[in-house]
Amino acid sequence: MWRDLERTCDTLGLPFVRPKTFPQNTLLAARVALVGLVDAWGEDYCRAIYHAEFGAGQDIQEGHVISGILAGLGVSAGAVLDRARSNDIKSKLHNQTEEAERLGIFGSPSFITADGELFWGNDRLEAALNWAKR
Repeated sequence: MWRDLERTCDTLGLPFVRPKTFPQNTLLAARVALVGLVDAWGEDYCRAIYHAEFGAGQDIQEGHVISGILAGLGVSAGAVLDRARSNDIKSKLHNQTEEAERLGIFGSPSFITADGELFWGNDRLEAALNWAKR
């Protein structure tokens, strides 16, 4: 898996650093993403959190890493972290996780076409698009 990620990142011109700790507890990072996806900074945050873990080898389960990413995006880390720890966001993530399990999603990225076909992996995007066009 690690070698495959190295090759993929090399092909795409992306940095890759194998995290010292893997897997990491990404619960807070995921909750912050849900907060951000309601606002304009969510997609930038998602890219930044992936870069932090796999491009810079940072430990994204550490609150200070997430706070630093938010600060870099010009977002108030304190307010976002408070919202991310709210029951509303916890519930939303729980429900989305249950839905992913129901759909058979087990990794990232996953693509599901309108007819329910599941494609897993960055290299499967073209296959998913071709399937959806059929």
